Amino acid sequence: MIFDQPPQYTLSGKLHGHSHTVQVCEIVAIRKTEDVDDAQTRRHQRKTNQLSQLSPCAFTVSYVRRASQHQWRCSDVTFLCTNQELCEQWIQVTNEQLSLLTSRPKSLLVYINPYGGKQRGKHIYEQKVAPVFRQAGIFTSVIVTEHANHARDHLKTEANLDKYDGVVCVGGDGMFSEILHGLVTRTQTDHKVDQNQPDAELVPCSLRIGIIPAGSTDCICFATVGTNDPVTSALHIIVGDSQPMDVCSVHHGDIFLKYSVSLLGYGFYGDVLADSERKRWLGPARYDLSGIKIFLCHNYYEGTVSFLPAEDNMGHPRDKLQCRSGCRICQHKQSSKDKHSDMSAEKEKPSKDSSSGWNLIRGKFIAINAASMSCACPRSPKGLSPSAHLADGTTDLILVRKCSRLDFFRHLFRHTNKEDQFDHSFVEVHRVRKFSFQPLHRERLSLEDLSDDPVKTCFSPMCCAQTSYRTAHSNWNCDGEILHHAAIQVSVQCQLIRLFARGIEEQQQCV
Repeated sequence: MIFDQPPQYTLSGKLHGHSHTVQVCEIVAIRKTEDVDDAQTRRHQRKTNQLSQLSPCAFTVSYVRRASQHQWRCSDVTFLCTNQELCEQWIQVTNEQLSLLTSRPKSLLVYINPYGGKQRGKHIYEQKVAPVFRQAGIFTSVIVTEHANHARDHLKTEANLDKYDGVVCVGGDGMFSEILHGLVTRTQTDHKVDQNQPDAELVPCSLRIGIIPAGSTDCICFATVGTNDPVTSALHIIVGDSQPMDVCSVHHGDIFLKYSVSLLGYGFYGDVLADSERKRWLGPARYDLSGIKIFLCHNYYEGTVSFLPAEDNMGHPRDKLQCRSGCRICQHKQSSKDKHSDMSAEKEKPSKDSSSGWNLIRGKFIAINAASMSCACPRSPKGLSPSAHLADGTTDLILVRKCSRLDFFRHLFRHTNKEDQFDHSFVEVHRVRKFSFQPLHRERLSLEDLSDDPVKTCFSPMCCAQTSYRTAHSNWNCDGEILHHAAIQVSVQCQLIRLFARGIEEQQQCV
């Protein structure tokens, strides 16, 4: 491409019949072609050799190129100018335009978990992410965590957050949970908000969080970007994307327990997690083994679920309106009248009287799940709740009542295909803003083993025929961590955090 005109707000031109239009907001970096590193220079030399004789002045633009499956790549294109002055003018004006994009981070605090997933977090960051950050001129402070909750505790007390434009975690969902708890707790502490109060109005975090996937599942990254690709995530951080996200605060009475952004699961998913924690030596395979074991046990739990439904204009979990970039549901803003009525309803205690706004359901449940996002992942492309939204102030409450083992298998199998997983008589789903669960504390245990382990049982499908009842309960699976309190209250904190993401793009133009 030969430029003989002053710069505009986009870079465009034609070379050998190929058209390129580069938006300034998706430019990673711009520099003189001779400033490109040796490998890149050799790569572009053949393309520019013929024209460089006519126009020796050139600059190279690194920009975002959309590939398949929601992946982004950093590509280079070289522009040739008719004279040196024009070349420098293009570089200067483009850099000035880039500096006006205030959403772009200039300094980041990076935490790397070297133990998560396949223990490749440090390698992924150094080989795939750090070079792109350097190319974009982003300063980074890197901390390699040494033990569990290292990042959380550092954020809560030591980190000088005024120096940074965002926090980046390199790891899996567990590492993200550490960053989430550290950053939210630090924000509430700075604003003197008591997290132990279930009705406290939490202060949104000012710093965005970036996720470089390097874990076993990376569910949160997949649900907010559409792929578990480190380079794609790094480019979303560089261009300064911002995706608000709801956070569920979980309490037991007046005691704060945890924050959740993806899955809260009682019964089946809680038992699978509890059992898998005793098999950590197996690595990721432990989830499959524990899943089979718990499925064969086919335990169910009795209790009462109370929930405060979302407004009618917030959609429904079965409306098939998936949350995508620019989602209109997530952009919905409640009027002051709506907020006033909501606060009145939230202060009411759950009761049989539906006029209070709360609904009560008693029964025997194989699983009670709350999905604040689709929870999609490569194994379950649609996720637990395909139409759940990232930032609408709600969570999708899924109740799976006691049913046959075959029926429950049919429900689980639909997480892997395109059929409606809620289309069963024993499954119901509600979009809620708050909910609570009170267990009856009855659980079936083997006559041969009356230990306190709620999931310790045999592999035989007939194991449940030889059972009796005693006081016990399941565990809550909170984004992959165990909550040992069964009785909980959950409130959705609307758009409490923001990620360096933009949601999954509906249509992608591959270049």
